[in-house]
Amino acid sequence: MRIAIISDIHSNLEALEKSLELIKEKSVDEILCLGDIIGYGANPNECIDLVRQTTPYVLLGNHDEAAAELSKTEYFNPFARMAAEWTNRELTDENRHFIHGLRFTLSHDNLFFVHASPHEPEEWHYILSPADAQFNFQYFLQPICFVGHSHVPGLFCEDIWTQEVVPEKKFIVNVGSIGQPRDNDWRLSFGIFDTEEWRYENIRAEYDVTSAAAKIRKAGLPKPLAERLFVGR
Repeated sequence: MRIAIISDIHSNLEALEKSLELIKEKSVDEILCLGDIIGYGANPNECIDLVRQTTPYVLLGNHDEAAAELSKTEYFNPFARMAAEWTNRELTDENRHFIHGLRFTLSHDNLFFVHASPHEPEEWHYILSPADAQFNFQYFLQPICFVGHSHVPGLFCEDIWTQEVVPEKKFIVNVGSIGQPRDNDWRLSFGIFDTEEWRYENIRAEYDVTSAAAKIRKAGLPKPLAERLFVGR
């Protein structure tokens, strides 16, 4: 089975649509979303609607939670908080209800999925270093845990040294961000995992970033949220 794992769309409809085009071309059997469908960008309802049409496997991200329940924005920076408040006003009742029903984790096909970290997934910890990963390996039993949240694609192996997914070893794989990359590469990022060949591929692709940024400006959202799309940080 070929599974596409998408994460951190952040209301970027142009990036999401391009990602789904690529996924269709690559003959994927299932799609799973690790959360943060919304926040930052200008098309929250459109992105939620499209994800809901695409997959039944959707997890809760911290920006999803915060946009639906503004009390959760207390630790956000000012731009993120402004975007969450704007998104909260824009959300339809149906999509707000959908967000409230999302779960933090999923075990599927002997793989583990979570937005932020297997340790205390509701607390939105980051996995940014080998040390972070080593601490988190004890909190899932499956051979691979797929995460998002940091917007930085990459993988960590339990033995520290292995640089690609192989059988008989344990991994944490970050699939990166569809709509808000933070690794100094503005292109969208997601992952495809083949459960039969036991092979992981990170996909990067260009999309219509100019339109996505223009929508953010037109909506009256903070300008830096548009500008950062061009540089990937």
